[in-house]
Amino acid sequence: MLASATLAGVALALALRAPMLSIALAGLATGAGAVGLEMAVALHRAAESSGPSERRHGALKLIDTSAIIDGRIADIARTGFLDGALLVPRFVLRELQRLADGADPLKRNRGKRGFEILQTLQGLPGISLQFIDDDVAETREVDLKLLELARRRGAGVVTTDYNLNRLAELSGIMVLNVNDLARALKPVVLPGEVLRVQVVREGREPGQGVGFLEDGTMVVVDQGRRLMGQEAAVVVTSALQTSAGRMIFARAKAESEGDGPNA
Repeated sequence: MLASATLAGVALALALRAPMLSIALAGLATGAGAVGLEMAVALHRAAESSGPSERRHGALKLIDTSAIIDGRIADIARTGFLDGALLVPRFVLRELQRLADGADPLKRNRGKRGFEILQTLQGLPGISLQFIDDDVAETREVDLKLLELARRRGAGVVTTDYNLNRLAELSGIMVLNVNDLARALKPVVLPGEVLRVQVVREGREPGQGVGFLEDGTMVVVDQGRRLMGQEAAVVVTSALQTSAGRMIFARAKAESEGDGPNA
């Protein structure tokens, strides 16, 4: 979403935290471009105004376009774990409308889904969904508008966008990333536990089989190729958490082994 020139803006914003480096603003901004300068100003303002207590607390939450389209925020809201008001700026609605009116069928469906999710949120008891007219006239970039508006309102940002997540963190703004929440809620598995998994295809290494848990976690089964097409009991040997998700390594359970707690 953000042009590569904005990276220079991020560097500029970090430089602004040191008074002696702030005099480099004019020269660096020329190289960063207009968007980079906007990024620098937005991050600098947020960093200057946000203290530790503001980062930890914030009943108000601004919802990003990505989190609306993703849709899981409606499921989270149903559970009652979201408190405070959910704010949707008009410029986010305009972005959804542009998607819904676009020529690309995929983007058009995403835009329509976004409006359906907002309607769902409106109908949920205990949820305060508010559409606000606040704008940030000095920038056209939606991400920068959200960051500046969050700074002004002392609000957090709900998103699934990795780049916006990082920018908000640099700005000292509270971030609620739906993807991080989903990863945190996945059950912890320990070596020695027994799982049941449907082996659906071969792995990369000779003899390996691959299956998936209900939450989409990949399970790589050593010597599991012979179990393809079957549901098998496997013993966890290790687990790996990466930026792309969680991966579990296992081996087929021998008949002589006892059942584990998850078998």
